[in-house]
Amino acid sequence: MSAIPSVDLRDFVSDNSERKEKFIKEIGAAFENIGFVALSGHFLSEDLVKNLYDEIKKFFDLPQEVKDKYEIEGIGGQRGYTSFGKEHAKGRKEGDLKEFWHFGQYVENDPKLEAEYPDNVEVAELPKFNEVGKETYKMLEKTAKYVLRALALHLDLEENYFDEFIKNGNSILRPIHYPPITSEPKNAVRAAAHGDINLITLLMGAQGRGLQVKNHKGEWVDAIARPDQLMINVGDMLSRLTNNKLKSTIHQVINPPRELWGASRYSIPFFMHPISGMPLNCLENCVDESHPKQFEDITAGEFLHERLIELGLIKG
Repeated sequence: MSAIPSVDLRDFVSDNSERKEKFIKEIGAAFENIGFVALSGHFLSEDLVKNLYDEIKKFFDLPQEVKDKYEIEGIGGQRGYTSFGKEHAKGRKEGDLKEFWHFGQYVENDPKLEAEYPDNVEVAELPKFNEVGKETYKMLEKTAKYVLRALALHLDLEENYFDEFIKNGNSILRPIHYPPITSEPKNAVRAAAHGDINLITLLMGAQGRGLQVKNHKGEWVDAIARPDQLMINVGDMLSRLTNNKLKSTIHQVINPPRELWGASRYSIPFFMHPISGMPLNCLENCVDESHPKQFEDITAGEFLHERLIELGLIKG
């Protein structure tokens, strides 16, 4: 498969059983074959998308000393600002050529989880920044819920299998700024080849060239979405849970050609995480003689902790 398939979430949420079944088959096949899909019919309005881009551009344009006061020590970058070059891909020493912000969960009716997650960080200089971030977070979380319901049906599970694990889950909305490149990068790219940690990732801002996906033949394929689409991919947690039936695909963001070095790039992934207590033990119906169990039992929280150490965001 060399191209990223497209699906329309309106098929799944329609009252038409044939359209619903079509969506389940299409997204299931895409996630088994290449691990990526371009999705239209999501819950983000054009106005919300425009407002979010306006706000994050304003934030990343703030003076560095202002941004630096929102970099919170001791929480592994889970909320607020992470400065340029801090994060690196698993197995790499070079920091990625990016700075980013994290919005986290807005916990409802669960004091225990509220105590477990760090607080979201308010940006005093931009009165609309947090409000627009929260609304985007909620709409992407809603979109992800329906995608996971379709995947549950594809995996012969109850449609609502994932609902209890993603309610108040440890999901992250990450606006990323890849600044203009001012000198020849030494071994560094905007985002080195990596797999995502979480269940699924919903990516805004994959309209231009830059994002590449590695297919089964080991070839890098450009992943370019239409303006009305989100790029959605399988993360390592979902791959573990399904005994690699659904593929967590290695991807990267390459540096632009030299003539485009002067331009910033923005992308906004939503990393859909479950609550930390979710077991990621391989599903029984994904294990058989032809597909022996590939992964040890582990919880989502334990797995996340391991990976944050590997990424250099927290110390082991």
